[in-house]
Amino acid sequence: MRWDLPDPFVIDIRVDDSHIDALGHANNAVYLSFCEQVAWTHSEARGLGITEYHTLDRAMAVQTTRLKYLQPSFAGDELQVANWIVKSDGRLRVTRRYQIRRSRDDATVVRGESEFVCIEISSGRPRRMPPGFAREYVVESKVASALSAGELPPI
Repeated sequence: MRWDLPDPFVIDIRVDDSHIDALGHANNAVYLSFCEQVAWTHSEARGLGITEYHTLDRAMAVQTTRLKYLQPSFAGDELQVANWIVKSDGRLRVTRRYQIRRSRDDATVVRGESEFVCIEISSGRPRRMPPGFAREYVVESKVASALSAGELPPI
């Protein structure tokens, strides 16, 4: 499988009948849900789940998301949903990049990106990342090298 960047964090999702729209393929909004699922699972794997968010009164909230739909997927398709942290200022902002690939033919069906801002949950206001966030929401060295070499396809 060819990923846009090295060492992705990946979850597997099977497209089921509930994902299909009136045009007979997975609805565009479903892919946004898949991206949200991989981001949450990735955060949880780094020790930053919803419990930690509430304990710290901080969360990474989506500010903007862009998705580019490249190919359809259909009921029964097995998808691999990958993400990487591609930007982090260690204070307030993090950017995740997504790539969704269809297993049967290794085609990229969606590429996307979300920009997050750290907020105080109790007020909804932007707030500096706590140390655990700044430590975990980082661009990995292999990803940074690939980005500096200009290896990232456009969205």
